[in-house]
Amino acid sequence: MKNCVVILLFFAYSVNAQTVTTVDSAKTLENIIVKAYDQNRSLIDVAAPVSVTGQAQLNRFSSLSILPALNITPGVSMEERSPGSYRLNIRGSSLRSPFGVRDVKIYLNDIPLTDPTGNTYLNQLSFYNFNSIEIIKGPASSLYGAGIGGAMLIHTLPANWHPGVSLDYTTGSFNTNSINANIKTGNADHENSFSYSHQTSDGYRQQAKMHRDIATWESVLKVSDKQRLHAYMSYSDLYYQTPGGLTLAQYNADPKQARPGFGSQPGAVGTKAAIYQKTFLTGFSNDYQFNDHWHNTTSLYGSYTDFINPNIRVYEYRQEPHFGGRSVFEYKKQIGKTNFQLDFGTEAQKGFFNTRDYGNNLGVADSMQSDDNLNNWQYMFFAQADFELPHGWTITAGASLNKSSIQDINLAAKPSTTQRRVFKNKFPPHIAVLKQLDKNVSVYGSFSGGFSTPTVSEVLRSDGLFGTNLQPENGIDYEVGIKGTVLQNKLFFDISGFFFDLKNTIVQRIDANNIYYYVNAGSTKQKGIETYASYQLVDAPKHFINSAKVFTSYAWHDFHYGDFKQVNNDFSKNELPGASPNTVVAGLDMSSKDGLYINITYNYTDKIALNDANTAYAPSYNLLGARMGYNKDFNKKIGAEIFAGADNLFDAKYSLGNDINAFGGRYYNAAAGRNYYVGIAFRFDKK
Repeated sequence: MKNCVVILLFFAYSVNAQTVTTVDSAKTLENIIVKAYDQNRSLIDVAAPVSVTGQAQLNRFSSLSILPALNITPGVSMEERSPGSYRLNIRGSSLRSPFGVRDVKIYLNDIPLTDPTGNTYLNQLSFYNFNSIEIIKGPASSLYGAGIGGAMLIHTLPANWHPGVSLDYTTGSFNTNSINANIKTGNADHENSFSYSHQTSDGYRQQAKMHRDIATWESVLKVSDKQRLHAYMSYSDLYYQTPGGLTLAQYNADPKQARPGFGSQPGAVGTKAAIYQKTFLTGFSNDYQFNDHWHNTTSLYGSYTDFINPNIRVYEYRQEPHFGGRSVFEYKKQIGKTNFQLDFGTEAQKGFFNTRDYGNNLGVADSMQSDDNLNNWQYMFFAQADFELPHGWTITAGASLNKSSIQDINLAAKPSTTQRRVFKNKFPPHIAVLKQLDKNVSVYGSFSGGFSTPTVSEVLRSDGLFGTNLQPENGIDYEVGIKGTVLQNKLFFDISGFFFDLKNTIVQRIDANNIYYYVNAGSTKQKGIETYASYQLVDAPKHFINSAKVFTSYAWHDFHYGDFKQVNNDFSKNELPGASPNTVVAGLDMSSKDGLYINITYNYTDKIALNDANTAYAPSYNLLGARMGYNKDFNKKIGAEIFAGADNLFDAKYSLGNDINAFGGRYYNAAAGRNYYVGIAFRFDKK
């Protein structure tokens, strides 16, 4: 493999090539048009805490994961328990996520990627499936349904289409390798994109290997001046081992070890703990412009996930087919000096899941312990009105009507038994007011309601019992903010403050037998301030250093339980586990007219409470990473880039993706120490 890298590096210098963009200087954050809340406005004109992660942010790091790019956003923390095992934490939303992504509603283009139970397999996508990402922080249930943490809108295709071919290869520490090939064909009226990604790693801990293959086809067809069709199809095959959480003593003795056995119970290695996950997703959307006033976007999708998880307690099989759709009508009209926009529509999803648990006999499925068919569905109706008034005022008001149910058919019982949970209608509102102080600065305030129903895996405990008492979370968020550009558009800033009052908070428990279950934990009080600022130090295309920018983001989170009493324990007023009170990310980006560039990133994360009692904390840590590279233009069509980088240059010892409230204090999942990567990319762009 090392010889291949040398050959590729040599080839990069000996062929004609076109620059691979790493610094998006032509389109800065303040003038990006975002789709959040279906408003299609510039970022500074949206009355909500919305962040955008584009190509400039993604390409500051390696092409192995979107994690460090997302973590630039204040209030957002993507966590990695081991390679391939991700969690997404938005303002403390990972409290109920032992793994995977919950409490955040995610859309891929116009397709719901989150299944009807509220779970999202974000790891079914590779780094190259993301062109840009919008994150709405805080409850967005008025338009996107269940999800206390917020919503994520993933866009896969670039705004400007050019047929061409690309090939990317990255290799790094822990025998990590990634390759991606992409072919784009067609023209502005008929776009086709075919891509294949392959990634492997031995992991930085024992029992932490992973490999992933993803094939994707995407097509956009302009039927007429009024109609456009968008098709998306992907297949992902992911395998990753799960080393398990460590106690503090085990973590201090050897943070790279997998969870050891205890007594007669084998550990992660002995049980061959891992996840085998295969997902097929297909979706279609149709945009139709009826006339100058009416527009509709309708999407339909189907998905199937085959999930196998031998773990320390059981050997689990899950089959998860589901389908659904979303349709949004938009009406626009100018009334005097007021621009009026009305969006309304519906979204529905239906799932037919089967989950079976067996004993795990050293990595082999043993006798059956449970067999359940889980039929789940959810639907919502939503509406939102926007008024752009004279003198820079904008008013937004919306709400949705939501209902869902879960039916469990216990096939292991003789005769089989059926239980059902119906979660009553929720009606979360959203009201926001924005005032433009001038064309480049705006202030806003908002009031939003949100809710989140229990997922199937939360209602169905990991020991097969069906939880009948677990109730949905619901809360109210109050937000104020200011954002814009000053100093001749060199300084961009985005500052927001919020107070979030959450009731019936769902929290995770892990008992002595490693059984995951969930309880409603009274209320939480979450308040915070989140800031982001960037300053363009240099913008001189003809100078040797033609661009230089610095940025910093800071999040202060004061998250506590309100009233939370459980049996004989009173956790009221305690810190909410899993969320850092203070997080800082800062960076420097520099590039030269000759194609050289460097990106430097610093991250500070404060200590994190690991249990409700606040008797254990993960210590604070400081991280430093850097990437440098060289772009070469040889003609207008062909280009290449070589780059190298390092993460955790301080070689900090820290835990990422902690197991909250784990029995026996098994909270810690060690993150990678100092590590390196190098890569090369080729592009042929038929402009």
